[in-house]
Formats: sequence, structure tokens, C-alpha cells
Amino acid sequence: MCGRYNIIDDPVIHVLLDILGVDLGPLPTRLNVAPTESVPVIHRHEGRNQLSEMRWWLVPHWSDGPSQKYAMFNARCENLEKSRAFKGPFSRRRAVIPASSFIEWQKQEGGKQPYLIQAEDQALAFAGLWDYWSDGTDHLLSCTIVTTEASEAFRPIHTRMPVILDQESLDIWLDEESSPEVLKPMFKPFAGSLIATPVDRRIGNSRFKEMPEPLGDSYEISQK
Repeated sequence: MCGRYNIIDDPVIHVLLDILGVDLGPLPTRLNVAPTESVPVIHRHEGRNQLSEMRWWLVPHWSDGPSQKYAMFNARCENLEKSRAFKGPFSRRRAVIPASSFIEWQKQEGGKQPYLIQAEDQALAFAGLWDYWSDGTDHLLSCTIVTTEASEAFRPIHTRMPVILDQESLDIWLDEESSPEVLKPMFKPFAGSLIATPVDRRIGNSRFKEMPEPLGDSYEISQK
């Protein structure tokens, strides 16, 4: 799963935005982003990529409105075609959610240890889904992050991880005409190397909006 992530306004994140054709200037740094918060999302609109603010917790267009009854901030890739909530967005409303790093928790004796996960010298492009909900008065764009089984190298930290798209997959993922057969091969662990750093457990508090303090040495997780 992915329940926290960071967006840092630096040259690395702007390289990703440039590739997607949506670099509109400063992207406010957001630390320890938590589900239900507003996040920047790239999606296709009238044939072009567009950056919009969306609620990070999918609200299906057919629902009664925002609710936290079901955990809708992540979408398991195995369930996209089975779930009523995810089937429509997977078909026509896919998104890229930019991130600088994310937090994952490792189960340990005495509690869970959070790790800051990042790629070296590049931003992360999470595969996402989005939807539009309205009751005629209120209007809401919302999103979810697609997750997949973790690689063997990542499993000591967690059994799931976000689907992280490579540069060649970005346009295909966003293309509204892409078929499931073309998209499903993307549901694999990130092919490059990730850097994991154990960090202060205060990151578990969604009100903590600072970069977490490292508690030990970083190490490389090679997905190959």
C-alpha cells in the first residue's frame, strides 16, 4: 500500500512535469501527504495532459459523496476490472501522480518502522485513477494510487508498493484509448533501484508536516 508520500518543488520533480508537458511553474512542496488531502494529479483532458488538484481518496461518480467507509486511497491492480469503483476509471480515467518519495512501514517487534523510499536522481510517477463526482451543487475531483505486489527485494519492508511508471509508459497510461492488454504489463515493481531510509516514527501522525529525521543509514533496494 501507499499511505503517505512527499512532493518537493525541486528540479527533479520539474523534469517529470516537463516530460508530461504540464510544468506550469512552482509546485508547492507538500510533506507527509495523507489520504483525503488535496494533491496535484496529471490526467488527460480534451486530448491534452492537464494538472488538477484532486482529493486523494477516490469518490466514485455514482456514490452518495465523500466517505471513508472503504479505503479508496489505494487500488490493487488485481482488482481494477472487478471493482465497481475502479472499473470505469481504469477504462477511461487514468492519471499520473507525481511524487518525490513515499513512506512505507515495516512490521517489527515493538511496532512498525517507517522507511522513506525514493529513487536516485528522479521523481516517481505513480500510476493513478481519477473520477469526477457532483450532486449538482458540490463538485469534486478525486484520485487513487494503483498498487502492485512488491519485488522480492522490497518485501522485507512491505508486500505491496505503488505502480511506478517509467518514462516510456507515461503517455500510454494516460491515453484514454489504451486497452487493458497494453496496460496490465505495467503492473510490475519499479525496474530501477530505490533508496530506503529508516525515519522518525512521527511521520505516522498526518499533522506532522516536516521531512522526517533519518534514524539510520540508507541502503539500496535493487529491483533487478
